[in-house]
Order: sequence, then structure tokens, then C-alpha cells
Amino acid sequence: MDRHETAQSEEIDGGTSLEVLARALLLHNLLRNIMVDSEQHLIKSSQLTEAERHRLLVAWNDTERDYPKDKCIHQLFEEQVERTPEAIAVVFEEQRLTYRQLNAKANQLAHHLQKLGIGPEVLVGISVHRSLELLVGLLGILKAGGAYVPLDPTYPKERLQFMLENTRAPVLLTQRRLGESLSAHGTRMICLDQHWEHIARHSEENVSSTVSPENLAYVIYTSGSTGTPKGAMNLHRGICNRLLWMQDTYRLTQADRVLQKTPFSFDVSVWEFFWPLITGARLIMARPEGHRDAAYLVKVISEQRITVLHFVPSMLQVFLDVQGAAGCKSLRLVMCGGERLSYALQQRFFAHLSAALHNLYGPTEASIDVTAWSCERGSAQPIVPIGRPIANTQIYLLDSELQPVPVGVPGELYIGGIGLGRGYLHRPEQTAEKFIPNPFTDEPGTRLYKTGDLARYLPDGNIEFLGRIDYQVKIRGFRIELGEIEAALAQHL
Repeated sequence: MDRHETAQSEEIDGGTSLEVLARALLLHNLLRNIMVDSEQHLIKSSQLTEAERHRLLVAWNDTERDYPKDKCIHQLFEEQVERTPEAIAVVFEEQRLTYRQLNAKANQLAHHLQKLGIGPEVLVGISVHRSLELLVGLLGILKAGGAYVPLDPTYPKERLQFMLENTRAPVLLTQRRLGESLSAHGTRMICLDQHWEHIARHSEENVSSTVSPENLAYVIYTSGSTGTPKGAMNLHRGICNRLLWMQDTYRLTQADRVLQKTPFSFDVSVWEFFWPLITGARLIMARPEGHRDAAYLVKVISEQRITVLHFVPSMLQVFLDVQGAAGCKSLRLVMCGGERLSYALQQRFFAHLSAALHNLYGPTEASIDVTAWSCERGSAQPIVPIGRPIANTQIYLLDSELQPVPVGVPGELYIGGIGLGRGYLHRPEQTAEKFIPNPFTDEPGTRLYKTGDLARYLPDGNIEFLGRIDYQVKIRGFRIELGEIEAALAQHL
């Protein structure tokens, strides 16, 4: 048995022992409660003592942080522009823009969009290859007050067409070579390359809008169990909380260079774009489809002296196989998310690189990530937890009766707090099914998101991800509902 198999065996044995102990304590509590009240229904009998219940529901969810709650994403960026106007904000291949230049271009686009009626709660489609135009487009939409909808140019035409029509977006930002394949009734197409001369006639001054933190920032489509993708709606308040927590925790400086390589149809891209831009760091944009080429990533990390980047674990595995990966000495922070991070891969990472490794977890229905764990070099713990809830976020592990499960016992993971999204676009039934009233607070209107993920508490309060309770799978970090595949295949029967 090699060391990876040994680690896997220890993980299984350790996890089994923890669950056996937890279930023994559960039985003890049930018997105790029956002795106190023999008339109560067994299914309604509390599995926990009051002290245990307080620890799970309150103590381990004590995440309050006093971050500004009156800011939108683009306003945090504008504040950074005032601090470092002449610093380089973004680099794409041979092109670069200072903070002042990027802000000016985004303002020109925002003024143009406002003249077309874009404002709060108005969706704007954007289908642009990774480029400076993509970043200007995202910022321009937010500055105008609208919310962006990523339409990845690499997606099948039919899927893009469905998403564009489902959003009912009045405006689509694109590039001339892509625009011919997209059209929707009532949607005005703006080619950022072809029409820029006209857009550039608008003012470079910051735009005034009535957008608030309670308004939509973006809608990202995920795989749907009914056969069609569904749009997850997220708000400025949640994204700003997430970005401010990230800066509070990991501390970017102007010396940092963050690689933007995640497709913008995946919500990790949100922090890749905006975290460096609200902190004065430099954003380095990978070439289109560069995220699939591990050899290219080694090259760009070395040449651009990248200090921070994200990997889904499956791509991290490929990256570490590339000759020269161990030579990426500039890296100081590597974030992992989108898939389960194995102990074996964690150990392999530490054997190759001196950077810190962080394991993050979160669904598209919330503001990117909701838990975080700092991986420990030399740790003998044979699992990699997803950690604890981030600032102003609550995590609950519940049974089928929405009761908290004891430490060590698997339960479904529910999310509460400021980072929770609004729900699914034009899908009230699915929203009501997945975004339920929060049973643990008297505050009106508060909800929990039912993730469908299975997890359990470790004795120290950190959370171990165990898998799914349904048939959803992950491929390179993207959620795939098997029902969507089944529906597609059924069309050809």
C-alpha cells in the first residue's frame, strides 16, 4: 500500500470511528430525553443537549464583522482609483491600463448604457472573450447600475440563446466576431470593439446611479435538474461582504499580482476580477482558454510573477504534473474550490510549492464562498476540511426534520447570512424549494439555502464535506445536473 492509499485508508477509518462515537452519543441523548418525557414522539426528540445545540447553532456561527454595508462593488473600486490612480490596474498580454484609465473607460461605457435605459435591476448580457474589453464591460454594467449576465462564448449556441432569452436582457455587450451567433427579440447588441469610437464620446467622470447594495450585481447560470439551466441571482451586499472578508483575511497589497483565469461564467471569477481592483493590487488576465493549458499557466506565473491564483483541485493536479511548476516561486497564496480537495493532493502541493494553500467552499446561490480552511503543512489529519463560515455567514448541518445533527453525524448543509443570493431568475417554485425560511431566528424575511451537500462537524467545529445527497456531479468545478444530460439525450430518441 503506498502513502496515498494509506492516507485514504486512515481517512476512512478515522471518519468511521468519529461517526460511531457520534451515533453512540446520539443514542444516549435520545434515551435520556425519553426518560424525561416518555410521551414525546421519538422523531421529535432532541438529539442534543442545550449546551450542544447552543454550540452548533450559535457559538460556531458567531461570525459578525463590522464591514461597510452601504457600498456597491464599483464604488469600492472607485475609492481605490482615488488612492492609486496611476498604478497599473490590469495587464492583458501586451496591453495594460492604470486605475485611472480603466475607470475612465468603464465610465464612458456606463454613461452610454444609462442612455439606453440600463439601471438598477436591469440585466445586461455580456459575451466577450477574456480581454481588457471584458473587464471594461463588467465594470461599465455595474457602474450604470445594472447587473451582468455572463454568456461564455465557448458554450453551445443553443444554451447561450436560451440564457439570453430567459434573462430578457435589453442590451448585449459582445465583440464583432461573436455577435453574429447571438440574437434575441428586443435585445440591442453593442460590439465593444466595433462601436468603441462612439462609446468613447461619453464622459470619463464617475457615473451617478440609484443602485444600492440590495440590488442585483450579476446572474450566473448553473446546470438545471429539469433540463434547462437556471440563473442564480446575487446582490452587491453579499459580494462586497465576501471581498472585504477576503481582504481582511488574506491581505493583498500593491505588490500582489492576481491571475484571472477562471471563466467568467463561474463565480470564482468575481473575486479574481474585483478583489485586486479594490485593494490596489495588479490584475493579470490570462489569454482566452489559457486556464486549460497547465504549461501556459506555469509560463505566465513565472513571467508575470503571479502571487495569487485559484485552482479547482482537478486542474491543480494537472498543474503539479507540469515540468517547471515547482519553480513558480512567486506564488504566496493558492486558493482551491469547486471540487473536493483530497489529503493526497494537499500533501503533493506542499511537496512542490512553498505557497500557502486555502480550501474554500460555496455554491453559486451564495456570494462565491461561504466557508474557508487554511491547509496545514505537515498536518497528520488525513482529511482536508472546508473549514468554518466566513464573516457574517451562518452554516447549519441539519437532518430531514431541519434539526441540527450532532458532531460527527452527516447532515445536509444549509447557508444563511448576508451572502445569500436572492434565488433563481423567473423560477419562483424552485426558489421557494431551495431558499426556505430560517427556523433559527425570529428576524422576519431571513432565509436559508438548502445546498443538497452532505457534511459533518469535526470535534473542533470545522466542517468536512462528504458529497451530495442527489445526483449532481462536478466536472472541473462546474456543477452538472444529470437530469440536464438526460433531457438532452432524450431529444435524440
